[in-house]
Amino acid sequence: MCLILAMFWLLEKKSSKILPNYMVIVVLAKLIDGSFLSKWECRTYTSDEYDEMQRILFDHLCPLLIIKMLPMKTFDDLNSSVMYGHFSQNKMHGSRSPELDYECIASFLLSRALCEFEFEDVRKLSAELCGRIHPQVLFPVICSKLELFVDSKNVLKIKACLFSICTSLMVRGWESLAHPLMHEIKRMVETVLLWPCLNADSVSKVQHGCIDCLALMICVELQAEESITESMSDRIRVIGKKAAGDSIVTYVMNQFFNDRKEQTSSPDFGEENCESVAALPLSFRLCMGNVLISTCQKISESCKKHFAAQVLPFLIDSLKFELKSEIRAACIQVLFSAVYHLRSAVLPFVYDLLKISLKALRKESGKERMAGAKLIASLMASEDVILENISVGLLEARSVLSTVSSSDPSPELRQLCCKLLACISSP
Repeated sequence: MCLILAMFWLLEKKSSKILPNYMVIVVLAKLIDGSFLSKWECRTYTSDEYDEMQRILFDHLCPLLIIKMLPMKTFDDLNSSVMYGHFSQNKMHGSRSPELDYECIASFLLSRALCEFEFEDVRKLSAELCGRIHPQVLFPVICSKLELFVDSKNVLKIKACLFSICTSLMVRGWESLAHPLMHEIKRMVETVLLWPCLNADSVSKVQHGCIDCLALMICVELQAEESITESMSDRIRVIGKKAAGDSIVTYVMNQFFNDRKEQTSSPDFGEENCESVAALPLSFRLCMGNVLISTCQKISESCKKHFAAQVLPFLIDSLKFELKSEIRAACIQVLFSAVYHLRSAVLPFVYDLLKISLKALRKESGKERMAGAKLIASLMASEDVILENISVGLLEARSVLSTVSSSDPSPELRQLCCKLLACISSP
């Protein structure tokens, strides 16, 4: 048995007075082990055992649900002994964390999120709540743990770390992205994305977490640039980082279209002096394309035009010189996603996108032809203003679609082109 301390309090400022209203809840939670989890996951238990498991699950979730009720400002007090305990001693120095315990709420959350023998629901909720911890406390701990887990390829705990980092980016934005240890986190994310997947479901899932993490970094970066409420000092830091070539979206785009590992020879992503560089694996480059797709899905409305203006010209131009068919097909998938999610923000580029789709439909690669057809479909399903801007190219589109619909070896592609042809031909 172990003692878990969870504090719930609300702080409200009224007439320069801070009125505390707090409640301390003590929960005795039974520790679980591998055999217990095995029973739970494999559903090899009796009715009585099931009831006991449900009770234990509730005991483990209860303090977390209470902590979830805390307002964000309770996580901002770095001097709070209840919230941060011994972490307060090393918060300003970037030093690595001591062993986790249940002395304070932050340590309790991190322990539960990174516990190997724990309910999946408890780990997820704990990792989510870890994202609320102040970056000065969270990142020294998470970065240290993540490095260990990446070295040992502990997929379960890497996922928990990534979930915490993603939540931190979502709830704290630039404050999290600007933390000095974010460079190390990006380096470790890159390491995981360089792992050979080999159809391993667990590796694929953790790589998806890395992709989402990079996408959220891009969203925060763009949001910081666009925000009119940003203080001048923060705006100068953002512009300065971009001028120094430290833009995350630029890094991702360069990796997507560069088959040489040039970017990772910089101080931020690898050794400073690297005379010979290895070719980037195709799978890694495809992951970079998926980062851009994920960003299209997550980007805020206010940043869509800025993102489109920064990314689409680069992709359109780079596509002309890309030799690998797989990357060309992936790039067109990114463009398809951009049209679907960014909508009117892609308006200045829609005629170029139509030309790209028609060119792809003439390629030998089946993946490129399918991607081209989907891009046309996305353009034709767009707003009226986009349709007006591609109308001059529809005559050529009709000819190309007619050829593909009657001769392509793929029944799926022929059917799609027939439907698109019918849409163009209809009054």
